[in-house]
Amino acid sequence: MEQIVQRGNKAVFVDGENIVKVFNDTKPVSDVFNEALNLARVNEAGISTPEPVSVARVDGSWALTTTYVPGRTLAELMAEDPDQLDRYLAMFVDFQIDIHSHRAPLLQHQKDKYARMIASLTDVLDATTRYELEMRLDGMPNEVSVCHGDFNPTNVIVGDDGKLYACDWAHATQGSGAAGAAISYLLFEIDDHEMARRYLDLYCKKSDTPKQVVRNWMSIVAAAELSRRREESAKDFLLRWIDVVDYQ
Repeated sequence: MEQIVQRGNKAVFVDGENIVKVFNDTKPVSDVFNEALNLARVNEAGISTPEPVSVARVDGSWALTTTYVPGRTLAELMAEDPDQLDRYLAMFVDFQIDIHSHRAPLLQHQKDKYARMIASLTDVLDATTRYELEMRLDGMPNEVSVCHGDFNPTNVIVGDDGKLYACDWAHATQGSGAAGAAISYLLFEIDDHEMARRYLDLYCKKSDTPKQVVRNWMSIVAAAELSRRREESAKDFLLRWIDVVDYQ
């Protein structure tokens, strides 16, 4: 096997016609099986993804194997050819909107997942802030769009066949497409404010979604992202987006 990526709690290898994602001991086995199940469900829903192959032990570690999609990530193409950035960003947004048009009724519900993530932040947010976030979340509409949960250009492969494929479905839910857009916006904003602005303008225009609807999700999804224990610089950034009101 040839290693192609080392990131966080996983290493990714190419093994012939397959990709093998090998996790270290910090990754709960239930999360590995959940990612495989999410991938199977969204693939069956008709979304363009690598296909699941197996979950198994590899040299004592749990690994998820999928089919290998020859191609380049959108992130790589954007970095190498900035003159084509508008075209690549449009491809990214069109693909996201297409994903949101699908339904996968057996995926976990977005609001339930976010509620658990917010409740886990006892060492980061005080009870008043968590309560306000939970009340905001409870008041959001119940929707059933397929949402990737970590949709950014590193997770979109432009295949050699010309098709787009979405990978890394660990955080998939059924819920609000606007919440999915809020996550993508924040992921862009961490590194590039101008890119984030251009993304949000284009997503809202193409999906006919008011920006206010996406922004209503920002503090909620920032808290959800915070629960993923990202690096310190991202933590400070996400805390700034949790702009809940103070009680008198």
